[in-house]
Amino acid sequence: MKSPLFTYDPASSTGIYEPPSELHSIISLFSGAGGLDIGFHKAGFKTIWANEYDKTIAPSFRRYFKETNLDTRSIVEIDSSQIPFADGLIGGPPCQSWSEAGARRGIEDDRGKLFHEYVRVLRDKKPKFFVAENVHGLIHRRNLDAFEKILEMLEGAGYRIHWKLLKASDYGVPQDRERVFIIGIRSDLRSVNYQFPEPIQEKVLLKDAIADLSDLPLDGSALNGHLAVDLGFSPIFMSRNRVRGWNETSYTILASDRHIPIHPQAPKMIPDDAEPGMMMFVPGKESLYRRLTVRECARVQTFPDDYEIVAEHPRTGYKMIGNAVPVTLAYHVAISIRTAFASTAGRSL
Repeated sequence: MKSPLFTYDPASSTGIYEPPSELHSIISLFSGAGGLDIGFHKAGFKTIWANEYDKTIAPSFRRYFKETNLDTRSIVEIDSSQIPFADGLIGGPPCQSWSEAGARRGIEDDRGKLFHEYVRVLRDKKPKFFVAENVHGLIHRRNLDAFEKILEMLEGAGYRIHWKLLKASDYGVPQDRERVFIIGIRSDLRSVNYQFPEPIQEKVLLKDAIADLSDLPLDGSALNGHLAVDLGFSPIFMSRNRVRGWNETSYTILASDRHIPIHPQAPKMIPDDAEPGMMMFVPGKESLYRRLTVRECARVQTFPDDYEIVAEHPRTGYKMIGNAVPVTLAYHVAISIRTAFASTAGRSL
C-alpha cells in the first residue's frame, strides 16, 4: 500500500483504487497522449473538452477518451467561446523551447508563445484551478527570466501560484523523470490551501512494471504496442551506460526512439578500453541488448494496458508516450487538488 488511495498493481500498471462518486469537469490543452487526463480521471475528474493538434497522437487520445470532445485544431484558431467552462484546466504547452536539449529561445519562441494561448484560455474561462506541467529545463538558471515571466502571467490571470519540481519515482512511477508542476488556485478561493503531495515511501521498480512482458514476441501481436525499433546504437547512445537493472527504476523515457533505454535483461554496459569515454556491451551478451518496446515504455510511464497505442510506426508510439506525463504522478497531483478543496469549510470541487 503506497497511499490511502492507491495500490500499485503490476498487472494493470496503474493501480487499484476506489474513485470518488462525483466527477468534476476539466478542460485539457496540449493533451498529447493523455497521461495527465488519465491520472485525473482516476482521481474522480472528467475531461469534457480537450485539444491536441498533432494528428499522429490525437487518434490514441480519442480511442481512450471516447466521451470527450476532442478538438484537433490549433489552439490559436479556437476562440474561447468555443471552449466550455469547467472546474479545472490542465495541460503542458510544448516544452522544446525550454528544454536543456533544445534551442533555449524561451517564451518568445513560436512554440513558447503557445503559453500565451494557455493563459488566454485560463483568463477567459476562469476555472477554479489549473495545472501546468513542463520540463526540468524550464527552471534552469538560463531560463529563469522566462520562468518568472510565465509565473507573472499566470498570477496576472487571477491565480495564487504554487510550483515545484517533482520526481516521478517519488510517486509510484518506476522512472527517474523530473518535471516542473505549476498549480494555480483562483484568487477568490481564499480558503483553499494547496499543498503538493508528499512522496510515497515504497519505490516501484522495473521488475514491478515490465517483468511480465519479457516473454512476449516483439511483433505487436501479443500486446498492442509491444514493438521495438532496430536503429543500431549511435556514438552518443554508447557514450554512457543505458541499462538499469530489474531492481532499479528506469532512466527517463524520452520521446526519441534513438534514446530509449535498454531492457533490464541485459547486464550493465562497461567502459570500452579501445575508445576512451565510450561504453560497450558485455562481450558474449550482445543479444540481450535491445531497447524497451513502446508498450514497455508505456508501462514505465504507468499507462494502463487498455490504452490503445495507435501508431503506424513505433517512432510515433515512442514520441507520444515519451512526451506524456506519467499517469500515476498525475493521479497524485490530482488527489492533492481534491484534498485542498475538500479541506475547506463545507466546500469541495
